[in-house]
Amino acid sequence: MSRYARFEHLRVDGPDDAGVAELVFDAPNLNAVSEGAHADLAEVWREFDADPEVRAVVIRGEGKGLSAGGAFSMVERMRDDYEVRTRVMREARDLVYNVLDCTKPIVSAIHGPAVGAGLVAAVLADVSVTTKTAKIIDGHTRLGVAAGDHAAICWPLLCGMAKAKYYLMTCRPLSGEEAERIGLVSLCVDADDELLPTAREVARELAAGAPTAIRWTKQSLNNWYRQVAGSIFDASLALEFYGFGGPEVREGLASHLERRSPRF
Repeated sequence: MSRYARFEHLRVDGPDDAGVAELVFDAPNLNAVSEGAHADLAEVWREFDADPEVRAVVIRGEGKGLSAGGAFSMVERMRDDYEVRTRVMREARDLVYNVLDCTKPIVSAIHGPAVGAGLVAAVLADVSVTTKTAKIIDGHTRLGVAAGDHAAICWPLLCGMAKAKYYLMTCRPLSGEEAERIGLVSLCVDADDELLPTAREVARELAAGAPTAIRWTKQSLNNWYRQVAGSIFDASLALEFYGFGGPEVREGLASHLERRSPRF
């Protein structure tokens, strides 16, 4: 049995002969992240890190996008149930730190909608590749909660405080082309059919490189996140999940379900 069989809400392909494994979002509703998938996504990085056959990881989504974010059913349970909210908050923290602590290089391939937990992993990847037409959205304030998850730990470092505030506070969509221009992602390919070949080529290059040199470089650079922004991230996460118990998220969720603008 594959060592990844227990992650039943995600798909893991490989590793191939080059040692590249692929973590694939493949679910209904544009790869929406269910409660089970959220838990799996937080933990799977420990398994990649421990797997001697894996030398690099690619994150991608099947179909028309990377991921449309958390399933509304999960958001409803977080809103209404303290125990669920507490558990998901811990998973959200583990997702960020487990991606950062995974010693294997991670490459993300971003196309279509990229929202929520899928976006967390994609932006925190060591190399992020996107299409021009990708639609990157941090939708927290539109939902009625503070921008937690990965936002406070990496957006200001990647693209600067002015752009981070603009996109995180307004929830305006960000194209892949603009994301590369401001430094939020590493690469933007010209054509959609170049996305996966490019991401896989980068992953194979990293997999073939000096493993400890690459992994220790990653570890050193990720200390910018841990030491400069770690406490900021913890505070943002606490504020986000405090908001899940408040009135604004009820209107934010209702407006999503009813396909209308929120009335905060």
